[in-house]
Amino acid sequence: MRRQHFVASAIAVLGLASTLFQTPAAAQSYPARSVKIVVPFAAGGPADVYARFIAQRLSDALGQSFVVDNRPGAGSVIGTDTAAKAPADGYTLLLMSNTHTVNETLIPSKPFQLMRDFVAIAPINYSDLVLVAHPSVPAANLKELIALAKARPGKLNYASSGPGTPYHMAGELFKSMADIDMVHVPYKGSSGARTDVIGGQVDLMFDAVTTMTEQVKSGKVKALATSGQKRSDVLPDAPTLGEAGVPGYEATIWLGLMAPRGTPRAVVDRLNDAVTKIVSQPDVRQAWTRQGAVPMVMNAEVFDKYMRDDIAKWAGVIKKAGIKLD
Repeated sequence: MRRQHFVASAIAVLGLASTLFQTPAAAQSYPARSVKIVVPFAAGGPADVYARFIAQRLSDALGQSFVVDNRPGAGSVIGTDTAAKAPADGYTLLLMSNTHTVNETLIPSKPFQLMRDFVAIAPINYSDLVLVAHPSVPAANLKELIALAKARPGKLNYASSGPGTPYHMAGELFKSMADIDMVHVPYKGSSGARTDVIGGQVDLMFDAVTTMTEQVKSGKVKALATSGQKRSDVLPDAPTLGEAGVPGYEATIWLGLMAPRGTPRAVVDRLNDAVTKIVSQPDVRQAWTRQGAVPMVMNAEVFDKYMRDDIAKWAGVIKKAGIKLD
């Protein structure tokens, strides 16, 4: 019995040692084949655009193809659940945003929990949002819009890329802080929402400055305010919501990468290092600055804490404002 116990214990120790010593080698050989990045949002929006950018740069840096797989629907839940159920081997990643940190409170019944079922890899960037209106909306600035909404409660509507997305939450936060009533019109992706605001089927939309600035400059929509603490460099003539009549307002959209829980730490570190180098390159910073995006750099532990703090922040906002899914 003792001899059998000793042999079993020795095998277990050797197995553990083998795993530990093989991990660096496994990380050096990673990736050995194509890697899939699940994007739980529709094509054409900021998440898709930057996912494809990062995928190409990762392919160049690591010598294997990184392929974007769009799985939109249910406010990011469908695609995220697909990624959560994938093998934890580093060959399926999740492109996530603050939609996910919001959904931890807004959709408690979803089939996964973000910080239980995924591990943090690295953030990518953040950008301000801009509140735009179709030219037919009779409001030249934010104060006039608020006055119009108060005079016609429930008559104005605003589009979003789906429940729980930054566009939706920015609108709900605006409604709460300005004490107005507007109707939420959810879409399956930001492209459809954007198209209908430009076409006049919907009155308003909070959209990323990275994707709506050209529409503002061409006169297809009018910019009423931006959502950051200071004015956007790409839309300097638009005041912030705080300046224009909603003191203390702030909302952004940020993006990052995660992987299924259990993904080897050495693989996580290799990906974090690669993403950090990509977003720190001068040409990337310059290009993103022109678009209105700001690179984010954190190690995996700091990014983990950042997400946990964001979950707590939006839980407070949602509960205080009584925000619910439509």
